[in-house]
Parts: sequence; structure tokens; C-alpha cells
Amino acid sequence: MSRRNADQMTEAFLQYVWQHQLLEGEMRTTEGALVEVERAGMLNRDAGPDFFDARIRIDGTLWVGNVEVHVKSSSWNTHKHSNDRAYDNVVLHVVYENDTAITMQNCHQLPTLEVKHLVADALWDNYEALMHPPKPLAVPCEERLAEVPEMYVNGWMERLTLERLERKSGTVGRLLEESHGNWEECCYWLLAHYFGGKTNSLPFELLAKSVDQTLLARWRDKPQRIEALLMGQAGLLEGYFEDEYPRQLQADYEALRQGARLTPIAGYLWKFFRLRPYAFPTLRISQFAQLVCQSRNLFSRLLESPDADALERFFEVTASEYWNNHYQFDRLSAGKPKRLGKEFVRMLIINAWVPLLFEYGNQHGLQQYKDQAVEILEQLPAERNRYIRQWEEAGITPRNAAQSQALLQLHNEYCSNHNCLNCQIGYKIITH
Repeated sequence: MSRRNADQMTEAFLQYVWQHQLLEGEMRTTEGALVEVERAGMLNRDAGPDFFDARIRIDGTLWVGNVEVHVKSSSWNTHKHSNDRAYDNVVLHVVYENDTAITMQNCHQLPTLEVKHLVADALWDNYEALMHPPKPLAVPCEERLAEVPEMYVNGWMERLTLERLERKSGTVGRLLEESHGNWEECCYWLLAHYFGGKTNSLPFELLAKSVDQTLLARWRDKPQRIEALLMGQAGLLEGYFEDEYPRQLQADYEALRQGARLTPIAGYLWKFFRLRPYAFPTLRISQFAQLVCQSRNLFSRLLESPDADALERFFEVTASEYWNNHYQFDRLSAGKPKRLGKEFVRMLIINAWVPLLFEYGNQHGLQQYKDQAVEILEQLPAERNRYIRQWEEAGITPRNAAQSQALLQLHNEYCSNHNCLNCQIGYKIITH
């Protein structure tokens, strides 16, 4: 006898059980007709019946059509499905509890399969343990993760890596559309976006969009002019400066501004508070200016970089000499060249270049670029952040950036949303 009642049951769980055909025992309709499933149907996540194109034999007669799933059969009437033509082709109503018979508009009774006694208690208990772990866990399945074979976990992570790349391609697609299909411009904007980090990504992207690449190309051989152009357009050259260097930048920018009729973005958009000095926008803009100066046809150059080592060398840029002993204008600091750090460079490659390369291959039907994007991730070390540490504490240590990206995707799209029913690890635990 089942230990569950209908109030505990969820429709999502019933859909999962039907999709994977996890029912135990002989299946008969409420009228006693034998039910045999040749094809459970394709799960529908939009409006309409839950499963399309199912093949169901009822007392030997083959029915091809849709399947609707409810906790209680009366939900059919509550949801007014009888008045919706989209449900006319439902051939089987799968319910946890049959609390009323359903009559279709053609006066025929809808074949109904009650599954209350066909769902194993262990299946439900495993599901409930994931949905409501005994203590707050960052990884809901942490206490049973060791039961899942490593080969199975690795296979799921390979899929999650691609899933994350596909999700990130949405940002690439947005910028590509704004640039009217110009891959060079899209690359320039995307790198600028990530140069800003989480805190200053928006103003950095706005800065990049405010300066046409043809203007940058004109002054690429004069790094100070490029830095003046970007600092001025960032709105960071307003007011009086004591140091000679920012005053020179001001003068250069005013000449460029009048000649090109430039309008800077608002300087107040930039955030310095609670940032480490190495992440201050002044320093990042100078480093970005150096990258612009040394990189003609940025996208094409990156496309020629075959692996992670070549990409890391490409991004080896140092802020201009003034910043050796400054993080902000007019404020002295300990003397040291301000190079882009390895972790920051790897972040740029992972978050900006790899998704761009993957989407380039996707849009042009060139599988070699999609494969190269994944290979670059596999060549880079795993990222270090609190989410990755949570996975390590749970028993999964990523070997490279491809796997750490997979674990971030797993956390964001599955664990955080308790979306265990669509997780392959969750499936293994629930059905174990």
C-alpha cells in the first residue's frame, strides 16, 4: 500500500515517471482495459498536452496521440481541457488519483490510468530526499553523490559544458545582432564587456560602443592617443589633475573629441568601491588600450590562435608606464608594472573568446571551431570560486575549465532550482 497521498504528489514527478516509464506492475485503465506502452511520447514544455505522439495499446487496439498527466483526474475539468481543441487528441489520461470520470465532448469516456499503486515508494522517497534534503545543502544530492559512477558523472559534465556554451552564445548573438553581423566589432565589444568584470561590465561595454573601431585604427600606432581616447570617452578625464600624464591625456582627448564629435559616457557609471586596486577601471582601461594598440583585426588574430597557450600570450598586456606607481590619477602607489594577471586572462578566454569561437562555428556550420572551443577549455585549469569549492566538498573535483564550467552550469540551472528531474545525476539517484 502506498504511503503517499495526492496532496504530497507533484505533477512534475508524475511526468518524469511517465517519460521514463518507471511504473511497476500491470497497467490497466479505471475500466479494467490493459494498457501497453509502445512509445511514451515526447515531453511538451509549452502549452497543450504533456506528451505528444505517444503510441498506446488499450485492450490490443493501437492509439496514436497525446497523453495528459494530472495528480487528480478532476484537474481535467478544473483546467477546462474539454473546451480546448488542443486536447481533442488525448488518448490516455495518466493520473495519480482518479477522483472523477472524465467525459469528452463526443460523449466518450476518456481512458484513464491511475498510477497510485504503480509508483514504488523508494522512487518517491529518493525524489523527496533531493527536493527536501535533511539539512541545507549547496548540492542537494551531496549525501548520495558517491553512489553515482564517476564515468556517468563525467559523461553528464561533457553535455553540461556544451549546454553552458550554448547558453553563453545568447550574449554573443545579442552583440552580433547589434553589430549587424560584424564579428570584429562583436569581438571588441565582448572583450570590453568582460574587461569590466562583474562590477563594471556595463560601462565597459558602453565605452567600447562609444568609440568606432575605425577611429581606434587611425591612432593604433600612438598608444597615448588610444588611452586618452578611451579614458576621455569613459568620462574619467573631467576636472583638474595635478599629475602631468592625466593633463596630457586631457589635452589629447579634447583634440580628438572636437575632431570626431565624440560624446563621453557618464563617469559616475564606473564603480571603484570594494574593488581590489588591480580591478580599478582606470587600470583596466589602460590595459585594454594596450590590447587595442597591439592587435589589428582583433577577431581574425584570435581566430589564428590554436590553443590556450597562444591565447594567454596574446593577452599579455601591461598598462602604460604611468600606472607602474598609480591605480588612480594623482594617487601614488607602490611601483610595479600592471600586467593582466593569469587568472584574469583565463577568465577572458573562458567567458569571452571561447563562447565567441563556439558561436562562430555554430553560425557558419564549422564543427572544427566548436571542437576547438571545447579543447581550449580542456587545456585551461579549473576555475576557483565558492561554487567550485562546494562541488569539491561534495566529492567532485574538476580537472580543467571545461569541467568547472560544467559544474557552474549544473549549479545555476539544476541544483539552485531543484531541477533534479532533468539532471542525469538526479535520475541515477532517483532510480537507484
